[in-house]
Amino acid sequence: MKRRDSLKALTLSSLGFAAMNPQEALAEAREIESQLPPETPLKIPGGRQKEEAIRDAKLMKEKFFTVSELATIKVLADIIIPADSKSGSASDAGVPAFIEFIVKDMPQHQIPMRGGLKWLDRESSKRFQKTFTLLTPAQRIQIVDDIAYPENAKPIFSQGVAFFNLMRNLTASGFYTTRIGIDDIGYVGNTPNMWAGPPEEVLKQYGFTKD
Repeated sequence: MKRRDSLKALTLSSLGFAAMNPQEALAEAREIESQLPPETPLKIPGGRQKEEAIRDAKLMKEKFFTVSELATIKVLADIIIPADSKSGSASDAGVPAFIEFIVKDMPQHQIPMRGGLKWLDRESSKRFQKTFTLLTPAQRIQIVDDIAYPENAKPIFSQGVAFFNLMRNLTASGFYTTRIGIDDIGYVGNTPNMWAGPPEEVLKQYGFTKD
């Protein structure tokens, strides 16, 4: 049942026929309905099942990370994939929103991500008396360097290493599944082209000519 239908039924049942006749009750329900904001129609992308689209829409409305956590994710994602002369950064590609969706779609990532963000702020506070987002770029890199290379990391940074591995994987997955990321690696997919035949050097190698 749609939201509007539910409200109509609720109005009719709560007002009761003893208080007003059906026509008056229906008029009251229409008045309430007219004051509701319009509903956003459900969009079903090509290749998706309706149930999948409904679930995705539900997850998109939910919130998991706090504003502060998303700010940290943005800074860290842009350290992992910064902007350069060829393409934009991870945040330019919408990676923070992607990670927000993924942890709702795959709840097993929620505790490792939230715990890792807390570890990052604790480590930042211990070293520099500030949270990660308030550090200078050089201070951030000092911490990242200690957790970004598992084979060189000290055992005391094991939680940070595990978190950074997950963060790096999610950042790369989010970035390289967007138009910015696809253009960055030069992938064009199956595109039509004109075939001019084998290269001249290959023909000469086997004793042939284009004529």
